[in-house]
Amino acid sequence: MRALIGTHDLLFVTLDTLRYDVAARCLDQGRTPQLAKVLPGGVWQRRHTPASFTYAAHHAFFAGFLPTPVTPGPHERLFAARFGGSESSGPDTFVFDAADLPAGLAAAGYHTVCLGGVGFFNPAAPLGRVLPGMFAESHWYPSFGVTAVDGLGAQIGVLGTLLESVDLGRPLFTFLNVAALHQPNKHYLPGATADTVETHAAALEYVDGQLDRLFALVAGRGRPVQVIICSDHGTLYGEDGHVGHRVAHETVWTVPYAEFVLDPA
Repeated sequence: MRALIGTHDLLFVTLDTLRYDVAARCLDQGRTPQLAKVLPGGVWQRRHTPASFTYAAHHAFFAGFLPTPVTPGPHERLFAARFGGSESSGPDTFVFDAADLPAGLAAAGYHTVCLGGVGFFNPAAPLGRVLPGMFAESHWYPSFGVTAVDGLGAQIGVLGTLLESVDLGRPLFTFLNVAALHQPNKHYLPGATADTVETHAAALEYVDGQLDRLFALVAGRGRPVQVIICSDHGTLYGEDGHVGHRVAHETVWTVPYAEFVLDPA
C-alpha cells in the first residue's frame, strides 16, 4: 500500500452488516455478477472484524485495523497509525502520523470524502458527527439511510456531483458506508413481511446492481483506484435466539473482505 499513496485514488466501501455466509452464497449462486467480475479469484476473503457493531468497527478501521485474515498471523496491515509496539506494520504498510486514516491521507495530499449510510453517520446528533468529522468533506441525507430503498443509488448520485468540483490533479480518498444490508431490509424482497436471511441476500443483490456505476465513476478521474470493500460486522436473524448484532457470535465476527485495483477509465 505504501507505494500506491499519492499515485492512486482510494475507495473504501463498507457494506454495513453484510454476513460472510450470505455474501459467499450469493456469489456462488451467481446473484452478484458485478462483484464476481472484480473480486480477486472470484471469491470473498473470510476475515474477522475488530468489533461487533458499526461505530466501534469504523473507529478501528480508520486507525488502520481492517478486518483480519482468519489464518494465524501476524498479518501486515495496509494502513497503520504510528504508535510504539505495533507488531502488524511492515515495509508495505502506509504508516501515518495522525490519529485516523483520513487525517493521515490528507497530510499526504488527499482530498477526503465521506458518504455515510447508517445512523452513526447522521449528523443530526453529536454522535453521528464523530466519524464524518474525520473527513474534509462529508455528506448524509435521509435518502442514504437504512429505510431508503435506493440508498446506494442516492449516494452515487451525490458523489457524481461532488466529483465535478474535485481537482483532478489531487488524489482522492472516498469512503462509502452502504446501509442497504442493515435491518430493515424486507423491502428488497417482494412479499416479505419480516427481515430474514433471504431479505438480507436480496439487499445484497440490489447493492451489486449499483456497483458498476460506482466503479465507473471513481475510475473516471484518470487515476488507478485502490478499492477496499468489506463488511463491518454480520448480523443475526434468530440464530441461537439472537436478532441483530453487538454480540459475540461467529456470524457477527466473520465478514467478507476484498481489495483490488481498478484501472483508470
